[in-house]
Amino acid sequence: MENEKNKNSVAIIIPAYNEAVSLPDVISDIRKNCSEASIVVVDDGSTDNTSGVARDLGAIVLRLPVNIGYGAALQTGFKYALKKGFDYVVIMDGDGQHLASEIDKVLGPVRRGEYDLVIGSRYIEKDSYEGSFLRKFGSMLFAKIASFFLGFKITDPTSGFQAMNRKILKYFVTPVYPPDYPDADVLIASKRSGFKIREVAVKMLSNSFGESMHSGLKPLYYIFKMCFSIFLTFLRKRSME
Repeated sequence: MENEKNKNSVAIIIPAYNEAVSLPDVISDIRKNCSEASIVVVDDGSTDNTSGVARDLGAIVLRLPVNIGYGAALQTGFKYALKKGFDYVVIMDGDGQHLASEIDKVLGPVRRGEYDLVIGSRYIEKDSYEGSFLRKFGSMLFAKIASFFLGFKITDPTSGFQAMNRKILKYFVTPVYPPDYPDADVLIASKRSGFKIREVAVKMLSNSFGESMHSGLKPLYYIFKMCFSIFLTFLRKRSME
């Protein structure tokens, strides 16, 4: 009954950590530009009123008792979307940098059956995004690595603005999806598993709300972790062959 109800429907999953201030604008933007979508906020153990704000604004709230990490929060949302029978999922950050007016750019190719996963890139169009030096550096570094292994150019493997279908959603609820930073490693694993991936240009805003789920990133740890995760991706694939 639930699957029939949600046939061809869209769930917009927002992993959120201490984003009570930004969520009203984010949810309002989605309501205005994608009114048919169900909004699912995964509160990753926030210490502010993130859950209360999201609930008051009519969003579905999945409240995690402790902070378990960005990837694990997303996977919680993925499992919910699969259980409830949604055919498409869009993920957006809760800090306001992703624009709901850009949703169709990532969701359209998935809905038309052209791709399993579409990533919104802030870097395809030159000078379209103002972000921190460290964030740009990390994106550039792993864009080079991901492009090499994917076999096509990708500019923004760290983008948290993506659309996907149920086929790849089922893949993302397996242990291949990391609990902390699912970036270049996940894209490489998905491509090697036969999924069709595309990147499209979108506009994004710089995060202006202070603390977010991505704040406090330690660049050296991230670089080491991502390189190690990519290495494990290839070991895992080889062991299955």
